[in-house]
Amino acid sequence: MLGNAWQWTADCWHPSYRGAPRDGSAWAEDNCTSYVIRGGSWANLPVFVRSAARTESEADGGEYDYSSLTGFRVARDLP
Repeated sequence: MLGNAWQWTADCWHPSYRGAPRDGSAWAEDNCTSYVIRGGSWANLPVFVRSAARTESEADGGEYDYSSLTGFRVARDLP
């Protein structure tokens, strides 16, 4: 499932995992302007097409517009 599109996440961008939630929940903040995208896209070199690949993307396109390379996956909690 990797390599088609970067996956937009609910996590606010931080350059490291220091201070991240340990329970697997999203690292959300009220004034978040940049979000984590993961996994690489069809336009990347193979080294970036992996689940550990991550970078930041601004919601408004910002410095680099990933909108044509990014998608999202709908998920829900099961009862």
